[in-house]
Amino acid sequence: MKEYDVVALGELLVDFTESGASAQANPVFEANPGGAPCNVLSMLQKLGDKTAFIGKVGKDSFGERLRDVVAHQGIDTRNVRMDAKVPTTLAFVHTAPDGDRSFSFYRNPGADMMLKEEEVDSSLLKNTRLFHFGSLSMTAQGVEMATKMALETAKSAGALISFDPNLRPPLWESLDTAKEKISYGIRQCDILKISDDEIAFFTGLTDIDEGVRRIQEQYHTPLVCATMGKRGSRAYRAGNRVECPPFLNENTIETTGAGDTFMACVLHWVLKYGLGELDTQRLYDMLEFANAASSIITTRKGALKVMPEERDVWKFIRERKG
Repeated sequence: MKEYDVVALGELLVDFTESGASAQANPVFEANPGGAPCNVLSMLQKLGDKTAFIGKVGKDSFGERLRDVVAHQGIDTRNVRMDAKVPTTLAFVHTAPDGDRSFSFYRNPGADMMLKEEEVDSSLLKNTRLFHFGSLSMTAQGVEMATKMALETAKSAGALISFDPNLRPPLWESLDTAKEKISYGIRQCDILKISDDEIAFFTGLTDIDEGVRRIQEQYHTPLVCATMGKRGSRAYRAGNRVECPPFLNENTIETTGAGDTFMACVLHWVLKYGLGELDTQRLYDMLEFANAASSIITTRKGALKVMPEERDVWKFIRERKG
């Protein structure tokens, strides 16, 4: 028996999301705790899984608050390091009328990039059923080495590996380098969550099925989940292709955290049933639950602190399906 269900490594930052305007008509931003790996862990905690986070924040007011918020979600923070010299990473989220968003990052460098190999607690990685990471922990050499060490430690202890490219072009010096690091992540993982835009970027193909087929032919990834925004999602496993429509939500205000919520639901299904037991029906149920949870999170500011309860997701599904 392993102590943790999921351990994740990566960025923990502050998402400043638009929240109206001041009396002087200046934009007002709300400081929401964020970072894809911790968003994933927060939803997993809501689903009853035990999690731990490995990462680094600045020894500043933002970093201290982030560490406390993550701990409050029930996530183990013993391996959250604090950097006295480099500040916590900040992201400003600019929301379009349809809820889609773009990012401006203050990360040159940011504390999440400064995690070192020797700062990673290997005992967490030897005692987890699954290790999760994304490409942003490979944007600087030091944290990339820490990421690879963590992955190798977890894999050698028998953990499943999940990967989300979470492509953010402004954070890469070169998009060719981004492709190289994403290729490494896909090569290592058992579970891949990848968006339609990322499939097009990585394979050069806009057809989702063709893009996933190319990825599976080259990397033999056991489970691939493709998210397609307002077109829903698809899962590819052992020759099966399953598609589930979205739960479009008229109350959507922003899409930050939707992919992370989806990823967490997929991982929960894998932990519950095992990769080998994900038949067509279970894959559909997994996608339906993940789509519903993602729809709910789009109606809330931020993600990490406001993930839906499991019962609320099932209630949402029942109500929408009549």
